[in-house]
Amino acid sequence: MTARTRRLAAALAMAAIALPGAARAAEALVAVSANFAEVARTLKPQFEAATDHELTLTVGATGTLYAQVRKGAPYDVLLAADQKRPAKLEAAGEIVPGSRFTYAVGRLSLWSPEPERIGDAPLDALTADDVEHLAIANPKLAPYGRAAKRTLKHFGLWKRLSEKIVMGQNVGQTFSMVATGNAQLGLVATSYALNAEKHQPASRWDVPASAHAPIRQDAVRLRHGADNPAAGAFLSYLRSKDARTIIRRFGYRTGGNS
Repeated sequence: MTARTRRLAAALAMAAIALPGAARAAEALVAVSANFAEVARTLKPQFEAATDHELTLTVGATGTLYAQVRKGAPYDVLLAADQKRPAKLEAAGEIVPGSRFTYAVGRLSLWSPEPERIGDAPLDALTADDVEHLAIANPKLAPYGRAAKRTLKHFGLWKRLSEKIVMGQNVGQTFSMVATGNAQLGLVATSYALNAEKHQPASRWDVPASAHAPIRQDAVRLRHGADNPAAGAFLSYLRSKDARTIIRRFGYRTGGNS
């Protein structure tokens, strides 16, 4: 290779580095709480088209994802269904300082694929004799499960319905139990109910906010993603007007309308 050729190759290499997106394009592994799965799948192509970055989503119960992070799972971002686990990760030095924020406030709904099941008397629907199973997420793993348990206690139904309760590992699995007929009713994330109602008739009762503690959902940039530009860009995108509009469409509240 001549000196001139070497200089040309070096110039081309520098030009490639300077190309918009060439150096910035990256991939982030995002751990997503099950309640937010459909929203994240909707946000993903919008974000990728706007930034050239790529996202890989892993969905699970917040408790499970938290345990995986503590064991060294290579996630760059965590979208939790609560504030407790992100705060614990922050205290343990597992996140980028200052990266934690509330990206959504969730809602809980009583849902059935049977259009006439719930009606105008949701508490009567819960205690109906023909309800063999009521599905909720595991309160030990899933914040929506804790909200479901608190709701039933609020209405004095936890002990009364305890023998009918079946639990999913996360709110997505819980929703599937009801959608497939393995439970007549489920206390699920409103986002799942709204998404399902786009495709089939159903009945739904949105649980009053006073029945359980607010489901504030925090996002964090994990230590593994500290130097990943896609991780930072995605968290910035979550705060954008476009992202908040999509999030609210799935029944959540955000900083812009809470």
